[in-house]
Amino acid sequence: MLRNLIGAAIGRRLAGRQSGTRGALLGAAAPWIARRAFSPLGFAVAGAWGAKKLYDRRRRTRAAPTV
Repeated sequence: MLRNLIGAAIGRRLAGRQSGTRGALLGAAAPWIARRAFSPLGFAVAGAWGAKKLYDRRRRTRAAPTV
């Protein structure tokens, strides 16, 4: 029961102004996504995503033209 209430609150925030079916689907999927996101595979994916962001940021600052 508590999981459904938390999922509904998260879905409402994620849906924003489009609070119809989209908010309900996001709310229903939020607990499933949270379970998958905090697994070892989820941490590996998050780490890879963060490393890619850092790599891209460094490349962008090094390639910036100095005028």
